[in-house]
Amino acid sequence: MTEIFTGSFTQQEPISPEAIAAAVEVMQSGRLHRYNLSPDEVGETGLLEQEFAAYVGAKYALAVASGGYALATALRAIGVKPGEKVLTNAFTLAPVPGAIASMGGVPVFVGVTEDLTIDLEDLAAKVSQAKVLMLSHMRGHLCDMDRLMEICNAAGVTVVEDCAHTMGGSWNGVPSGRHGLIGCYSTQTYKHMNSGEGGLFVTDDDEVMARALILSGSYMLYGRNGTVPPAEVMERVKYDTPNVSGRMDHLRAAILRPQLANLAAKCATWNARYDVVEAELRGTPGLAIVERPEQEIYVGSSIQFLLLDWSDVAIADVIDRCLQRGVELKWFGGAEPTGFTSRYDSWRYAPSERMPASDRVLKGIVDMRLPLTFSVEDCGLIARIIRSEVSAVYQAM
Repeated sequence: MTEIFTGSFTQQEPISPEAIAAAVEVMQSGRLHRYNLSPDEVGETGLLEQEFAAYVGAKYALAVASGGYALATALRAIGVKPGEKVLTNAFTLAPVPGAIASMGGVPVFVGVTEDLTIDLEDLAAKVSQAKVLMLSHMRGHLCDMDRLMEICNAAGVTVVEDCAHTMGGSWNGVPSGRHGLIGCYSTQTYKHMNSGEGGLFVTDDDEVMARALILSGSYMLYGRNGTVPPAEVMERVKYDTPNVSGRMDHLRAAILRPQLANLAAKCATWNARYDVVEAELRGTPGLAIVERPEQEIYVGSSIQFLLLDWSDVAIADVIDRCLQRGVELKWFGGAEPTGFTSRYDSWRYAPSERMPASDRVLKGIVDMRLPLTFSVEDCGLIARIIRSEVSAVYQAM
């Protein structure tokens, strides 16, 4: 009998009773705005900033309205000007080049390898074109961060890390977001902590943090934030840094703090599911597993595999056959953007040259979420369905 999966790929686990209770307490207080505090009160948002800074080992953290806002704030805080080029990944999601374009910057795309990480050889060839790299750890894949920082440091290039998919991950023991000058994270529903929308910004740099505080819309109330640079640094920047409001509120922070306390356990739960899917798919004819290096601690909240050199028709057939059996796969190789699966050539506000080696990889990327509402048994079933349909199409090619 043909196996069918009946679960939902968009159903997240419930918000915990602790987070609900904290959110209710905030609502009962009526003090939702992050600066609406009683005397001597830190507030949920300030506490989240302190706790997240400690979690990643950063001097400063700033809670903001979204991961995309954190990225744009990073560029503003380091002084990127209209017309300046900013390096970034060819394999990423639209908010990354969007953050660059929102500043009037010009994205310069760097290729992707079959490991789904930034092509360090291509980066070395292009690094002289810009002063900033906005590095996307797309779909939770960390490149050789030691080599990347060698390339960027030698060229005087500032690194901003987009860690929307790597919160909880690390490279060689260093948490994601802590190699570059700034780390940016998302707490949108499909990320590792869920507040609907939200983001976090971390740095060790006093002046960068000071500018980010003013940019976020502190209205000179920055002394109430959870992590604050020295007063003389704030005085130096506060009159020449614009207000581009994008604060997080206490309600979302209250929902996030219990999740942060439980994040390590959640990451382990994701990886148990990821490992089951990967093991079942390994060895499937025509399907390439994306291997994870031993230096990387990953968080398997989604999984990708490659159908390299397959025709568009064959890949579309796999997607359709799996969907008929209840398994939702996303394909990054389609000519037209579908949901979040746009490619670098879809972003016409950012003119680019063709990259044939990267185009080959992008065309073959198939992506699947792994919600924590799936059991380990669910993941085994899903993987068997994918293996069966990939094999059937491959044999008919």
